[in-house]
Amino acid sequence: MLEAGNQEELEVKIEYSFQDKSLLKQALTHSSFSNEQKINKLKNYERLEFLGDAVLELVSSKFFFMENPDMSEGEMTRMRSSMVCEQALAFCAKDIQIGKYLLLGKGEEATGGRNRDSIIADVTEAIIGAIYLDGGFDEAEKFILKFILSDAENKKLFYDSKTILQERIQKSGRSLVYELIEETGPDHDKQFTVEAVIDGKPCSKGIGRTKKAAEQQAAYEVLIEWEK
Repeated sequence: MLEAGNQEELEVKIEYSFQDKSLLKQALTHSSFSNEQKINKLKNYERLEFLGDAVLELVSSKFFFMENPDMSEGEMTRMRSSMVCEQALAFCAKDIQIGKYLLLGKGEEATGGRNRDSIIADVTEAIIGAIYLDGGFDEAEKFILKFILSDAENKKLFYDSKTILQERIQKSGRSLVYELIEETGPDHDKQFTVEAVIDGKPCSKGIGRTKKAAEQQAAYEVLIEWEK
């Protein structure tokens, strides 16, 4: 069970103290946990996630519109998609260690749900929805700007690293392949190590819970080295 002290710890991390503490608990409750409760069933985060997704879309749209006066609608749409996609939200949430505070059922816990990007991303949106209900739009916007849309240029480089690297490789006439060099862990909690190989030369390694995430990390490492 989520102890009050742990909930307060999370409130300190997200820099928001809830008036209605039950909203935060609901935002952290996975359906697998609520389904296991025979009595005093807790509400799960799914409805809050629905609301938070809408608030996030509005805040991020406003942010990109105001910050990029010369950017076209299509470019803003692509940027928003990369900055608030599942992987991006999970990446941001890991700084706050949201997975640590989740209420999960035994089965979901056993299969690695606490570290699953899809769940962490959904909970992040649920927290946004909870803050919106508890403190209003301004407080929700403050959370999004600080924890999701901050350092936008560097985050965009990370989220779009595979695309950006591929474009640069094509322009220079070189070749790029990603080679899987290691796969560890049980089926429900695998970790992949991938190497980015340019013109037959290993250039960087990336590690992730999916091959795609590992490739993205490897591409990012190449771009960071080229930026030096």
